[in-house]
Amino acid sequence: MLIMESFSGNTIHSEGHQYSYFAGNNYLGLANHPDLVKAANEGIRNFGLNFAASRQTTGTSTIHLELEKILADFKQQEDAIVYASGYLGNKILLQALKGEYDAIFADSSAHASIIDGFPSDISKIYFYEHRNATDLELLINKHKSIRPLVITDGIFALTGEIAPLDEIYPVAEKYNGLLVVDDAHATGVLGENGKGTPEYFHLEHAPGIFQTETMSKAVGVYGGFISANHDVIKTIRENSHVYGASTALPPPMVAAACAALRIITNEPERREKMLLNALKIREGVKNLGYNTTESCAPIIPILFNDQKDATGLSDFLKSKGIIAPFVTYPVKTVQYIVRITVSAIHTEQQINELLNALEDREKRRRETGK
Repeated sequence: MLIMESFSGNTIHSEGHQYSYFAGNNYLGLANHPDLVKAANEGIRNFGLNFAASRQTTGTSTIHLELEKILADFKQQEDAIVYASGYLGNKILLQALKGEYDAIFADSSAHASIIDGFPSDISKIYFYEHRNATDLELLINKHKSIRPLVITDGIFALTGEIAPLDEIYPVAEKYNGLLVVDDAHATGVLGENGKGTPEYFHLEHAPGIFQTETMSKAVGVYGGFISANHDVIKTIRENSHVYGASTALPPPMVAAACAALRIITNEPERREKMLLNALKIREGVKNLGYNTTESCAPIIPILFNDQKDATGLSDFLKSKGIIAPFVTYPVKTVQYIVRITVSAIHTEQQINELLNALEDREKRRRETGK
């Protein structure tokens, strides 16, 4: 486990050393942005550190309502709701949609929060082959008398692969089903305006698509949110035990999130820079002969068949002053992964140093067989 002794940016301090940091999920580099820090401090001055109550009792503040309005506008939805952690989103939404589906069809590599979010009284749960719309339709065809809810990650956390919503959504629509997209890693990243995977596939206004999202990655703060029509949000507010029994999101996080959404809206060049950085690293990794995935996402995995090769590369990079961790969660995969993540604030020098280190490692491997 890496123990950090500083904030998390394009560099970190750990064990008394400074490292280039190609880890975490701070995709737009907002986690320590001066505007967010200033807003968080103002949130503390105006509201303190904690409302110490649930939203449904005395925990709702004017800044909660402001953030929800900003999120609804950003997503071009009727309403939005924020809650304590993005991990809770799938549980909250799947419960809110109860009565509109009889069975769940999930990607076989679904995030742990999706699995944990399945309602306990839904017994018909099926897993289709990873990113395979044909297999999804075959599964649904076997159960024609039920109303399906299809759920998938938008960007898969370990591999950076993007769910092919252009293929999956028509299947869900054909069988009068719903599609839920866990867009934790796609919010602020994919789409012309950073609205996520549906926008990336020009499906942001398609009926029957819902997203669960987090503010702990590209947005740079903490907490989860759902944007949808008034009825869905009202159902969550009135009926969700997870939402209703949770302490309200703390004031500094809410205030900082408001500032972050304004930056995301007003500075699209951040997203463009992040995607260009990701493209340069991914192309460099492929040109060096490493095995990775095809995607534009800022998650660039290096895939190995042997765990020692993966841990060896991660350790080698650390010896060169670069953090790119060997990762085994939240989904178990057949291959072993060194997960490189890139942000808008990584410099050209840092990217070149990373690629040079990867080239050095590959040369040594070829020369020594290790």
